Amino acid sequence: MSASKIQGMFRALRHRNFRLFLTGQLISLVGKWMQRVAMNWLIYRLTGSLLLLGAVDFLILLPTLLLGLFTGVLMEGKDLRKVLVVCQTVSMLHAMILAVLTLTGLINQWHILVLAAIIGISDAFEFPARQSFTVKLVDDNRDIGNAIALSSMVINITRLIGPSVAGFIIAIFGEGICFLFNGVGHCATIIALLLMRFAQPLASQGSRKKVLVGLSEGIVYAMSFGPLKRYLIIMSIVSFFALPYLVLLPVFASDILQGGPQALGFLMGASGLGALLASIHLTLRQSPFGLGGVLARSCIFFGVSISAFALSRSFPLSLVLIAMLGFFMISTLISCNTLVQTLVDDDMRNRVMSLYTVAAGGFTPLGSLCAGWLASRIGAPKTLFIGGFVTLLAGLYLWRIWVSLCNISKEVFQRKGVL
Repeated sequence: MSASKIQGMFRALRHRNFRLFLTGQLISLVGKWMQRVAMNWLIYRLTGSLLLLGAVDFLILLPTLLLGLFTGVLMEGKDLRKVLVVCQTVSMLHAMILAVLTLTGLINQWHILVLAAIIGISDAFEFPARQSFTVKLVDDNRDIGNAIALSSMVINITRLIGPSVAGFIIAIFGEGICFLFNGVGHCATIIALLLMRFAQPLASQGSRKKVLVGLSEGIVYAMSFGPLKRYLIIMSIVSFFALPYLVLLPVFASDILQGGPQALGFLMGASGLGALLASIHLTLRQSPFGLGGVLARSCIFFGVSISAFALSRSFPLSLVLIAMLGFFMISTLISCNTLVQTLVDDDMRNRVMSLYTVAAGGFTPLGSLCAGWLASRIGAPKTLFIGGFVTLLAGLYLWRIWVSLCNISKEVFQRKGVL
């Protein structure tokens, strides 16, 4: 790879605030992924229930579905840095409480479920705030796509490290240490946010619309523009049918592939490796033009790899398949996120990114709950295979129309100076 390509790959890092944000995320997200593995393993160890395993993800993500449509309007004109500091503080306290309860042996299944709901409410505000805030960290619109890809690369570096480390820590010390590490790690993002400096105030002084008025305007805006409408619909399908694969991984690691917490860590680590490679690949793109084709192909192969993983009974083969799954999953998510972020007008960004958050994560709790229930009836492999097949069909539909969507979007890209 040439020096110019490497420099272009990291071009968003020339912005100081973005460097700070990425550094904080690199530290805190390792703990967040460790906690994700530990919570799922803990509830499954305590109860052995597939339904409760699905219920944890359901409660974490349900607030995004219930509140996600409104958070964008509620945060209109707000200082998003302050919103993120509050959310990160809640996440830190949440992890510390889990750590204390687990390390003292007082943890019970209802503790996990209640705390899952609490962190879900915080995440319902943090995710759309983070999406809109990332754009404010770069001063050049041409760097937006690169900033999104680099942010995703950090997520997937930590997704590679965190679960693998968590598997070994759980096996040796138990789940409590994972929660403790996550609580300490959140301090890094809080410090990074406080060190940022902005030339302009982050909170606008303009008049704020009533919640329902602002919400309806955001929905009408998104649904009246063909590319945004279809990208949000595709992401909703992926969120419901494909992303809940994560909630069934403990079942595959423990029962299908006859492993333990280390096996779960390796599976999530392999998925993270594939996701990291996808992130690196997409940082090399200079323009969002043509990403619709990448999104369609990624969605197709995401569905194929999910279904293939569901059929595998070999641990080495499963590692390869889940690495492919991770690659195409992140390629799907980054492509869609970048397209939405670059197509939306600035005055509608908060509202549309709230819609995107609901599409990308809000339907996942319903999918997780349905996946847990269906898996308890027909088994985890069949449940996962069905989700992969539906995702494949969604990708094939998008492949049929992506050229026309690309042509419609070209004018917007030119007007915003990203081409």
